[in-house]
Amino acid sequence: MMAGLCYDFCMWKPASVLPVTPEQRRTLAAWVSAKTTPQRVVLRSRICLSAADGQSNNAISKDLRISRPTILLWRERFKKLGPAGIGEDASHGWSSRRTDEATVKKIIDRTLQTHPPDATHWSTRTMAKAVGVSHATVARVWEAHGLQPHRMETFKLSKDKHFVEKLTDVVGLYLNPPDKALVLCVDEKSQIQALDRTQPGLPMKKGRCGTMTHDYKRNGTTCLFAALNMLDGTIIGTCYPRHRHEEFLKFLQMIHRSTPRRRDLHLILDNYGTHTHPIIKEWLVKHPRFHLHFTPTSASWLNMIERWFGELTRKRIRRGTFASVAELIRAISEYIQIHNQEPKPFVWVKKVDQILAKIAKIDHCKPVIETLH
Repeated sequence: MMAGLCYDFCMWKPASVLPVTPEQRRTLAAWVSAKTTPQRVVLRSRICLSAADGQSNNAISKDLRISRPTILLWRERFKKLGPAGIGEDASHGWSSRRTDEATVKKIIDRTLQTHPPDATHWSTRTMAKAVGVSHATVARVWEAHGLQPHRMETFKLSKDKHFVEKLTDVVGLYLNPPDKALVLCVDEKSQIQALDRTQPGLPMKKGRCGTMTHDYKRNGTTCLFAALNMLDGTIIGTCYPRHRHEEFLKFLQMIHRSTPRRRDLHLILDNYGTHTHPIIKEWLVKHPRFHLHFTPTSASWLNMIERWFGELTRKRIRRGTFASVAELIRAISEYIQIHNQEPKPFVWVKKVDQILAKIAKIDHCKPVIETLH
């Protein structure tokens, strides 16, 4: 008698075939075959298709290597909601909506208006301890209200009294360059270090990225003077040991020799002191085809040569190893030479009013940012 009862109790009731309409089947099949479908949705779709084909839950579990509770969960979700039910994640416990409003408000107010006594910003655990909730609750409240205390964005607003005039001048050169003239973006990339690693790194291979020691040996520095031709993207560049007005004068003379003599040259520069040295001004008077246009202070982003400097650093310098300054200069010269074989000009697209509108939004937020500090 007991054996019979045990047998009846242990028998599994066979799962019924999951009802799936032809349209729903096409949707599930499309999700499985699409390369952009998230893998969790692909797995759920396969569960439902297998169940619709009459496979048992045990067979599906063995075939897809998942647990029976998971299969039962998504079968039930599909029965109630159809494909939309498996396209979204199932509910996982309590949400921030179920936390009482007073606690949510307390978390938000403390996050925005205070900071812990031993830190500059709150973490989920320090806030949870202060408020008396779990750190998961704090995380859900922060996510629901778009709060990220662990992140900080930097900004820099120019205080140049002639910001608008200089901005208009430089952007005007980019968007409407003068006829029969060349626009050159000029700047110095100073203190480029010739760094050599203390040990040789390992090359990249399958399953492992290349390696490089974290420590290095300094072998000296050089200064790169460069001019970006906005018309065709070519670079005029050379390296000097220092970046005084003497070196800048030599570079101007190099630009003078490297460009057509009958073309006017409009140079976009920053406000570094060597660019306005009396000797430089005296030389410019004798060479009237040179016209200097200065970017506003704290607005290096306005000079397109900075964009090219970033490419140089990322592609050739940052991961390079240089046993001497001469080797570093040679690498920079080779990079310029290769770049000039197939130059690609940078194109400025933002208009003055668009830039001013964005800056106005930042400036509007500035008092709030300062208050939080």
